[in-house]
Amino acid sequence: MIRVLFYSAVSFLLTSLSCSAEQKRALEYTVSFEHRAAHYAEIQMVVPTPATGTIELMMPTWTPGSYLIREYARHVDHLHATSDGKAPLSIQKTSKNRWLVECPIGKDVRITYQLYCHEMSVRTNWVDRDMAVLNGAATFLTVAGAESTPHRIHFDVPEDWSRSMTSLVAVEGRDHTYVAENLDELIDSPVLCGNPVVQDFNAGGVPHVLATIGDSSLWDTAKAAADVQQIVARQQAFWGVVPYSRFKFLNVISETGGGLEHDNSTLVMTSRWNYRNKEKYEDWLSLVSHEFFHTWNVRRLRPVELTQYDYETENNTRSLWVAEGLTSYYEDLMLVRAGLIDQSAYLKRLSKSIEKLQTNPGRNVQSLSESSFDSWIKFYRPDENSSNSRVSYYVKGCVVGFLLDARIRELTNDARSLDDAMRLLYQRHSGPKGYSNSDFAAILSEVAGTDMNAWLAQHVETTDELDYQPALNWLGLRFAASKSEGTVAETKAATAPTNEAAREVKPAETDETPNDKREEPRAWIGIQTSDGSASVIITGVTHDSPAHEAGLNVDDEILAFNRYRVNSRTWRDQLTQLGIGETIDVLIARRGEIRTIEVKPVTEPTEKWNLKPVAEPSDEVKARLAKWLASQ
Repeated sequence: MIRVLFYSAVSFLLTSLSCSAEQKRALEYTVSFEHRAAHYAEIQMVVPTPATGTIELMMPTWTPGSYLIREYARHVDHLHATSDGKAPLSIQKTSKNRWLVECPIGKDVRITYQLYCHEMSVRTNWVDRDMAVLNGAATFLTVAGAESTPHRIHFDVPEDWSRSMTSLVAVEGRDHTYVAENLDELIDSPVLCGNPVVQDFNAGGVPHVLATIGDSSLWDTAKAAADVQQIVARQQAFWGVVPYSRFKFLNVISETGGGLEHDNSTLVMTSRWNYRNKEKYEDWLSLVSHEFFHTWNVRRLRPVELTQYDYETENNTRSLWVAEGLTSYYEDLMLVRAGLIDQSAYLKRLSKSIEKLQTNPGRNVQSLSESSFDSWIKFYRPDENSSNSRVSYYVKGCVVGFLLDARIRELTNDARSLDDAMRLLYQRHSGPKGYSNSDFAAILSEVAGTDMNAWLAQHVETTDELDYQPALNWLGLRFAASKSEGTVAETKAATAPTNEAAREVKPAETDETPNDKREEPRAWIGIQTSDGSASVIITGVTHDSPAHEAGLNVDDEILAFNRYRVNSRTWRDQLTQLGIGETIDVLIARRGEIRTIEVKPVTEPTEKWNLKPVAEPSDEVKARLAKWLASQ
């Protein structure tokens, strides 16, 4: 049975906030949009009478859930301070995100500043004629040391904007006015202002909202809300507890992508064209599922290093693979369990994650633990060599989650699963306590009935190749083969290949034309090239590939093969026709200099990672597969 836990009734919360405000006056903000066409918001902040002759202003440098220092203070302009709105006060900048204001004792201090808002993402700000998308960390200055003080915000919206939407508690009798109990809640509550299309629904006895802003004319928002409702119901049932009293899905039609989790809301971005494209709409549902799963895993159940945020510096943890990777594992599993996708679609989506991992050379360089710890300097700062030097804790975490789930099911003869481990971890370590790596290992060992430390060490702390065979055998799955390797019906479950070719990454330009649809092998040299241009510009070189060994570089422009001119449409076919294993002269331009480099193409790697059920599973294996895809 689901236990609905209301932290407090809304009326009680409003009363508490009112009493708290009397004891400790709130920091008060007014956000207006007089220059919205120029992408500016104007912010006025009133600081209650300071007890000393100075106050120190601080602005966060990052947003929880997006692990990169983003230097939000760079968008602050025209910062001024006055006493009671009259006498100007001295402001001295003391660091990249802090200012010291000299002020008289006994008078309120009024701070004003302009904020440039022209980055459409789920962790930054956007303002234009049609709407505003604001994130707390990127928007609000606060007073250092006043983190526990209430923050009261009023949005002075233009007349042609009908709504402001946020998960913050609304102040009764004041349109567009909200209260955050503290700085954490302010930063955790994104805001939409404009004319969103709003769909309300109930799940688990709790009100939910899907608010879609932007051009939603091609979206059936009522159907989208119904699908989201199914995701919500399935995940509430999974966890067995509803830890919020209200929830808002803020959906921005922005022609961008991404999502970010919050305690009582989530902010997601998508395209107007995605609803009517089945696969892309499923991608959106997967994104919603991922961010909503975070309501439990990472928002209320956190690695111990993230239980108390420091908003001014990196907060490193080796457990992002649990927070993000296992969430990535469950995002699509929840869709198939909710009946929003079928078994075939789910296996296809899981296969993509496995293929991304197995065709990424960086998996041999960086462990899951290292990937988690270095997210601040690597994952969010990709470059042309990233695929060679790092692994994604989202992707590998998802795949390890799959193997871990199957391992627990096998060890317990399907009596327990990773589902049980996640629920037990939540029961014991949600809230301010958090969990350590050893805590997580202990939970897994308890659920599995055996010590899981060695298994975790191999999969999380090393770069050893993953062994898929036990999971495939237990669930009755196999990797489909290409035509040259036999028919689907003839192929049984396969182990992960260990040959060097399997460690090479297919060039990005071949992803949409899989080898199993070709009669002839393709030549391959291990480069990725830019799209949208007639020129062939190298954007990536795979380690240990022919291009890497020959000395081709990122930013080289390929002009010709064996003196035959090439362009972005023809070079792949030309490469194949010139012969696999034959040395060719590649004419390039490098920093304005023309030179020739000899390269010997090889056959394009043809390893396949498409999960399919085995041809003739036993009834027992069928039952295992069905239970995995349907279990709580």
